[in-house]
Amino acid sequence: MSKVRRLVLDVLKPHQPTMLVLADKLGDLEGIHGVDITLIEIDNKVENIKITLEGDDVDFQDVAEVVQESGGSIHSIDKCSTGKRLIDEVETPQDAGASWLR
Repeated sequence: MSKVRRLVLDVLKPHQPTMLVLADKLGDLEGIHGVDITLIEIDNKVENIKITLEGDDVDFQDVAEVVQESGGSIHSIDKCSTGKRLIDEVETPQDAGASWLR
């Protein structure tokens, strides 16, 4: 079975714990080499964040447990990369709005 090397999640979380604390907890998980958290939107009670995780073997269940224990909920898996190495997404005409067709 192929191992997950990159995982991008859309997460809703309360203001506490902070993104710094959450990133630290996720970074301590086995198989994770890097964590990036981006604030997408904030309101009075919650923050919508994008979490990007990279490593040799990112375990979704372990990640989900940390997010849930921190009071957050995963809205969606926005990207998942597996295999022997990471492959970056390639831009196609559809991504650029197909301006070459106009």
